[in-house]
Amino acid sequence: MVYTRKNQARLTSTEKRRFVNALLELKRKGQYDEFVRTHIEHYVSDGESGLRVAHMTPSFLPWHRRFLLEFERALQRVDSSVSVPYWDWTVDRKPSSSLWGSGLMGGNGRRSDRQVMTGPFARRNGHWTIKEGATAGDFLMRDFGRPDNPIALPTKAELARAMRDPVYDTPPWDSTSAKGYRNKLEGWTSRSGNAKWRNHNRVHRWVGGHMLGGASVNDPVFWLNHAFVDLLWDRWRARHPRSAPYLPAEPTGADNGPLHGHVAARHEAMPPWGVTPDELLSHRGIYRYG
Repeated sequence: MVYTRKNQARLTSTEKRRFVNALLELKRKGQYDEFVRTHIEHYVSDGESGLRVAHMTPSFLPWHRRFLLEFERALQRVDSSVSVPYWDWTVDRKPSSSLWGSGLMGGNGRRSDRQVMTGPFARRNGHWTIKEGATAGDFLMRDFGRPDNPIALPTKAELARAMRDPVYDTPPWDSTSAKGYRNKLEGWTSRSGNAKWRNHNRVHRWVGGHMLGGASVNDPVFWLNHAFVDLLWDRWRARHPRSAPYLPAEPTGADNGPLHGHVAARHEAMPPWGVTPDELLSHRGIYRYG
């Protein structure tokens, strides 16, 4: 049966409660932290050896699509009615948005140590202890807008610039690719300061705290961000039906140069699941967006 991923702003109070309860149950069982470890393991940056599949690479979109599906299946083993909602960060742009209410993601971190004090994932509730990639403490941290170095969420205009690019990705297939939809959506640029971050990356920077870096899955809002990114890939493909849905189509060789490493071509398997980007081009018959 096809299920629906809803805009978080349209969730009912019951849907919010069931989603949160499923998250907390995965955490209680230790399964949630397995997803954190998976993301840390596959967060391979430019210049590192090995196959890059999760970030700074063309497979950013299909890899996270499968990652979301694996997570959603785990949630549904707890509660079959649950799916991952999406956060449209071009619309819900304020700390007062319903997303950050006590019934869903909870609020910002306090100024002294960025510790989240409200909502179901606050450390003081005893249900959300950070165990993987912990730095300053075992509590969830956020720093909305990073007031010490202010940054804003992406605007509709910034997203539109990415959506207009008709080419999926371009050489050198990494964070330095100046053209191509994938990198414009993922959000790496050669600029300095906060202008460096665009779209998906800027969202991570705006939330701050644990949303920075490979251990960002520690913050459950990670999933809502990536559900929206997945929806945007659908919208891009609908807008550019004559464009190749994924590039590179063929293997680029074991090494694209000293900075770039190896990337997954359309028919090359992506760890840890052994599926190819081609197999993730469609999700028909599994889920839809509403």
